[in-house]
Amino acid sequence: MVELARRVDAATPPGRDRAVDALRALAILGVVLGHWLVTALVTDGGGVLHGASPLQHMQWLAPVSWIFQTLAVFFLVGGHVGAKSHAAARARGTGYHKWLATRLARLFVPVAAVLVLWTVAAAGMLVTGVGLETVRTLVTLALSPLWFLLVFAVLTAATPLVARLHPLWPLAVVLHVDLFRFGFGGPAWLGWINVAAGWLVPYCLGAAWARGGLRVRATRWALLLGGTAATAALVLWAGYPASMVGVPGAEISNLDPPTLAAVAFGLAQCGAALLLLGPLRRVLQKPAAWAAVALVNLSAMTVFLWHQTALMAVTTTGLLAGALPGLHTAPDTPGWVLARLAWLPVFALALSVCWGAFRLYEQGRRPAPPKVVRDA
Repeated sequence: MVELARRVDAATPPGRDRAVDALRALAILGVVLGHWLVTALVTDGGGVLHGASPLQHMQWLAPVSWIFQTLAVFFLVGGHVGAKSHAAARARGTGYHKWLATRLARLFVPVAAVLVLWTVAAAGMLVTGVGLETVRTLVTLALSPLWFLLVFAVLTAATPLVARLHPLWPLAVVLHVDLFRFGFGGPAWLGWINVAAGWLVPYCLGAAWARGGLRVRATRWALLLGGTAATAALVLWAGYPASMVGVPGAEISNLDPPTLAAVAFGLAQCGAALLLLGPLRRVLQKPAAWAAVALVNLSAMTVFLWHQTALMAVTTTGLLAGALPGLHTAPDTPGWVLARLAWLPVFALALSVCWGAFRLYEQGRRPAPPKVVRDA
C-alpha cells in the first residue's frame, strides 16, 4: 500500500490542485453517509417496504443534515473545474460542442448502467410477484440521485454563459421566488425555478474562484459567517425547517426544491470549503492521504450512483432473517440510530461490490498491453 501511494503521488502532475479533488471527495462522501444515516426502508409486516426517515421522529437529529448535506460544495467545485476546463479548451482551439460532449460523457455513461440494471430488476420483481408499492419505493430510491446529475449537466452546458455571472443574481432570484411562495401565497410550482437558480449560486462562486476571485480570507469568512447567520435567522424567525434535507411528510422541504435557507447554508459551506484549501493542500502532500483522495475521485460517479443500491441490497437481503434493528424497524428511537451506525460497514462492503462490478463504466477499460511479436 505504501508503494502504491508513492506511485500515485509521483504520477500526479505538479500543477494539480489536490485540495480541489479533496473537496469533491468530501462532498461525495458526505452525501453517501447522509443518505445512509437518514434513509430507512421499513416493512409493514406484510412484506411491503416503504421509505421513512429518523428526522420525522427525532428532530434533534437535524444537525446530521448540516454535516452531511454537502451538495453546495460539489457545485462549487463543479463551477471551478467547469470554468477552468472550458477556458483551457478554448485556449487549445477546442470547440464548445466537443468540450461539452466530453464533459457530459463522464457523467452519463455510468448512468446508463444504473438505468439498465434497475429496469431489468424492476421488471423481474414485478414478474415474480413483488408488490407495486415496494417496487416503486426501491426504484425511486435508486434513481433519486439522477436529479442532481441532470441539474449539474444543465449548469455544465451553460458554463460559457454563467462563468462570469455574479452569484448575487441567482441569489436574488431565489429570494424573490421564496418571497412570492411563502410571503404572498404564490403557487408552489414557482419553487422549481430555484432548482436552477439555487444551485447556480455555488456554481457561479466556483467560476469566480477559477477566475482568481475569492482569494481574500476576509471574503471567505464573510461567506461562512454571513451564510451561517442568514440560515439561523431564516430557521428561527422565518419558519424554514431546521433540516437541510427533505423530511417525509414535512410541509416545507429545504431541498426539494431548494429554499433560501438551503442556499444561505450553501454559502456558509462554500466559505468553509474555501478556508480549508490551505490546510488540505498541506495534508495532501503526504502520499497516503493523496492516494485515498485520488481513489475516491477516480470512482466518484460510481460511488454516487450505486450507494443507494448498496443500501437496498443489504436491506432486502436482511429480510431473510426477519425485521432487523436499524435496517427494517421504524426509525423513531435513539436505539435505531445506534443500530444504523453498526450497519454502515455492511453498506460500505456492499458498495465495494458495486464498485468492483461497475467502475469500468466510469473509468473505461485500460488498453491491453502490446503483444510481443517474436521473430520466426
